[in-house]
Amino acid sequence: MGEINKVVLSYSGGLDTSVILKWLTEVYDCEVVTYTADLGQGEELEPAREKAASMGVKEIYIDDVREEFVRDFVFPMFRCNTVYEGEYLLGTSIARPLIAKRLVDIANETGAEAISHGATGKGNDQVRFELGAYALKPDVHVIAPWREWELNSRESLMDFCEKHQIKVDQKHQSEKSPYSMDANLLHISYEGGVLEDPNAEPEESMWLWSVSPENAPDVASYIELTYQQGDVTAIDGNDLSPAEVLAHLNQVGGANGIGRVDIVENRYVGMKARGCYETPGGTILLKGHRAIESITLDRELAHLKDDLMPRYASLIYNGYWWSPERLALQALIDNSQQYVNGTVRLKLYKGNVTVVGRESRTDSLYDSHVVTFEDDAGAYDQKDASGFIKLNALRLKIESKKGRKLC
Repeated sequence: MGEINKVVLSYSGGLDTSVILKWLTEVYDCEVVTYTADLGQGEELEPAREKAASMGVKEIYIDDVREEFVRDFVFPMFRCNTVYEGEYLLGTSIARPLIAKRLVDIANETGAEAISHGATGKGNDQVRFELGAYALKPDVHVIAPWREWELNSRESLMDFCEKHQIKVDQKHQSEKSPYSMDANLLHISYEGGVLEDPNAEPEESMWLWSVSPENAPDVASYIELTYQQGDVTAIDGNDLSPAEVLAHLNQVGGANGIGRVDIVENRYVGMKARGCYETPGGTILLKGHRAIESITLDRELAHLKDDLMPRYASLIYNGYWWSPERLALQALIDNSQQYVNGTVRLKLYKGNVTVVGRESRTDSLYDSHVVTFEDDAGAYDQKDASGFIKLNALRLKIESKKGRKLC
């Protein structure tokens, strides 16, 4: 390992990254550059700047990347109707490649030899940050303090702060949620605490973005999404930017009790982990996108996308956003969206999202003249079905005549 003079740290200003900042200067005797991303987590970020400055940091980066996050990461992912293991909408996973990209950008800009993060050695985020960094800057050095130091508990971190006179907001710490949480415009996640027992129901007070379905309004909300090439560009006729779309859907979805999931997922590092997630806007996006594709996408192309989706979801979950296979899949996915244009009407009611209408005036493949139960005026010759069925039954008939057991 060459000499490290400067490190770019992914920094929140909280307990963990404040300890890491000081630890890096002590152990590596280097200058630390801090980077804080505004991904729509809903927190004031200026305190992070003030905290970093008070600890002697000279180069402090704080970016508002909400539009880039939704436009270049969330929307491309939803074009594939992406769900990991049937339920998880990848809210944390999809944010990590953007942060990794910015850490590398800042390392190049400031001449830093290394980047650092606060992900633990048990989780997926360490993999996501580091695979992304190595893909974009192969010679970068990555420092992962949780894999190096002896500080393995909150008490030991607090002792470190006391020893090094690092200010900790005691009031904030005492009111801190008992859960490990991650938030951005797509979701908020909860892990740890009582959730480590997969048989324990989370208390209602844990959920921060949504009302319970039981307490949601007794009157349904209706919304109309406008799609252009697979992305939502307007809601109820009002043009919105990508970040504005997701923020609005989070608000209306959360108010109707939409987007809660409680799952046990398989981490890339090998263990099972229980997590609870609120993804109201993403839940609505998924339902709406499948609805507009149902009338605009060719059958075999739609089925191909469904076949590829689990692989694509795993690539994102496991940290391979910046990989040749993800880029190749994305090219196919994006090509499939050129005719995914139109509107979808949805009903939101007590935790449910129901499609109540879909229309594409220019690109719909739904032909009422062919599908009608009434007189189709010769648009479809039902006699053709006889030969179609016989040809498809041929191999089954041959096997049966050979005496092979088919049941």
